[in-house]
Amino acid sequence: MLSKAAIAWGVLLASAVLEAVWATALGLSDGFTRPLPTMVFAATATLSMLGLGLAVKQIPLGTAYAVWVGIGAALTVGWAMATGVEPASPLKLLFIAGIVACAAGLKMLPGHGSADPEALPPS
Repeated sequence: MLSKAAIAWGVLLASAVLEAVWATALGLSDGFTRPLPTMVFAATATLSMLGLGLAVKQIPLGTAYAVWVGIGAALTVGWAMATGVEPASPLKLLFIAGIVACAAGLKMLPGHGSADPEALPPS
């Protein structure tokens, strides 16, 4: 059985993927004038934010947000390069790999698993 922390990390990673989807759809929406990309943007942005919100129940907010943004940004630019929207270069790939490595490093730090419920403000 998976721990709550493991599930939270899975939800966070899925939310980061959805962040890349909504960012890409936002670019394709042409200022919200194209209905399908606009609907994809709205749905995936909502789901991505909900996932981030659920993940921060177990993962400290700063860590979760850094991982969410970092992985989402890396996937967004990776997709743009793979589809020819943005040019690729070895240096750009190196820096994107650095973003991913930093996000993975945050996951590997001691105490990454859950937020201390006693340290959180009352809800």
